[in-house]
Amino acid sequence: MTSRTVRADGLSGSRLRLGYHGATVVHDAAITLRPAAVTALVGPNGSGKSTLLRGLARLHPLEHGEVVLADGTPARALSPRDFARRVTLLAQSRPTPSGVTVRDVVGYGRHPYRGRWRAGDPDGPAAVERAMAVTGVEAMADRPVDELSGGELQRVWLATCLAQDTSVLLLDEPTTFLDLRYQVEILDLVRDLADTADVAVGVVLHDLNQAAAVADHVVLLHSGRVRGSGAPREVLTEAALTEAYGIRVEVTVDPATGLLSTRPVGRHTSRATA
Repeated sequence: MTSRTVRADGLSGSRLRLGYHGATVVHDAAITLRPAAVTALVGPNGSGKSTLLRGLARLHPLEHGEVVLADGTPARALSPRDFARRVTLLAQSRPTPSGVTVRDVVGYGRHPYRGRWRAGDPDGPAAVERAMAVTGVEAMADRPVDELSGGELQRVWLATCLAQDTSVLLLDEPTTFLDLRYQVEILDLVRDLADTADVAVGVVLHDLNQAAAVADHVVLLHSGRVRGSGAPREVLTEAALTEAYGIRVEVTVDPATGLLSTRPVGRHTSRATA
């Protein structure tokens, strides 16, 4: 992992309440993203994970509460450009531009550092090349993005976020559309960013086993409320997961590796196979 130049930072939210059209969907949530750590947001569909992440990124208005950077600066006090130099979000979906190359799209991540006419960013070319290299898209740098597969495009958008060189990285289901190899590689990259570049990572994941493997801290949401927050073993318990997901979930810990594993139990889960 190539070293990056961002300084250690973090992000926290307290008493966060967010909603849509007058209906509250996240109720008084508290969350802290620490430097050099990965925080995974998990929970069933509709539990408020993505909405909470967008609130932290200033892309969804807060009904109540405050988002604060690690140095005590309220997020609302920063200009959009200054905030974008410290925090970036990989959203679930983005419009695919037409007739634009991969390199150009990754270069969009440099927008907080550029003046008018895309000038004044001497570190930009190196940041773009580094981001493409670590996400494995450098070989397709000159291809139009509208010719890429869903998985390839997902990696390009992640490269765009990395080119932004922020100290806080928010990822909303980054393994969507990816096959097993790239799911593993993206999660390894997330872990590397925390371990070697002191990035504070907040990531929404549906796969509980991935969350247990990659995260230092897990936040479990259910019906818009934080039901647990702490180390994976403390939060991903059979009782908590069974209640949150409305289905029996078994949890085991490998005695040799210490890795936690979850297993939802349906009517045919234990069906014998020939």
